[in-house]
Order: sequence, then C-alpha cells, then structure tokens
Amino acid sequence: ELPAARRRRLLGEWGFTDLEMRDVINAGALDLIEQTVTAGASAQSARKWWMGELARVAKDRDVEIEALSITPAQVAELQGLVDGKKINDKIAKQVLVKVLDGNGDPAAIVEAEGLAVVSDDSVLTSAVDQAIADNPDVVAKIQGGKVQAIGALIGPIMKATRGQADAGRVREIIMEKLGVS
Repeated sequence: ELPAARRRRLLGEWGFTDLEMRDVINAGALDLIEQTVTAGASAQSARKWWMGELARVAKDRDVEIEALSITPAQVAELQGLVDGKKINDKIAKQVLVKVLDGNGDPAAIVEAEGLAVVSDDSVLTSAVDQAIADNPDVVAKIQGGKVQAIGALIGPIMKATRGQADAGRVREIIMEKLGVS
C-alpha cells in the first residue's frame, strides 16, 4: 500500500484530524499506533498513549519512541485495563513505568502489586462514612447546594484507598448518603 493511500485509509478509519495525523507521522508513531489498534485499543486511546505519555518518556530517556521497551500489544492491554475499569488513568501511568522498566505485562503487574481499582461498595462506603464524619463543614456546604464541594470529600477517600478508589462510584455513594442529586 502506498503511503498516501495508507494515510487516507487510516484517516477515514481512525477519525483523526489532518493535524493529528501529521503529528503522528512526524513523531514516527504511525506503525506503533496502527499495531496498537490492531491489538484491540481504540485509535484515539492508542494515539493518546503514543503521542502523550510514551512520547514524554522517550524524550525524558533521550530515545526514539520506537526504542521504548513496550510493545503495541502491551499498550493495548494497558488501555484495556483502563477501559474495563480495572485501573484508573493514574494507576495506568504507574503500571506503564513498570512495563517500561521490564517488570512484565500490565495485567501481571496490576495483579502482583495489588493495583486494581477498589470498587467494592462495602470498602468504599466505609471510606465515605469516615470522610463524612471527619468533615461536617463540607457536608453542610454540599447539603446547602454547593455540590462542587464534594471534591473535598473525594480527596481524603482517594488518599485512604491509595488512589485506587473508583472516583465516580465514590461520588455516587456520597451523593446517596447526603441525599443530594
């Protein structure tokens, strides 16, 4: 397939803008992104990893992006863990570094190091109850209509769960407990 034809085909399949495609080509990431998509990731998430976090790591380590010790299949696996809500974006970046350092595949690292997102409602409810008890002033603000103050409760819960709580679920539980919609 000729390069121009391939570019047109991938533009159509992936839905990138001309500018995004140009950046991908200039960064030398086209093949890597295509292989990551073939391995099961969406084009947008593959581009996000290769043009974002992996490009930054390559620059920090002063190597070309294709010289990084991670395969497109591992990137797709990592994104699959995020998509499946097994880990969040913050944890994914920690796992990425461990993959790059040669510590294994993403799922194995998450399992071995206990990095999976906490989504057990009993654990989350207990953390929410504690945060509500510790922050009566914040609770009063939320019940008074300042729903954005909920972040002041989510923060300590995320800290208590080492960043592994499902923040969306935590928010839902807080809203239920405080009778706010």
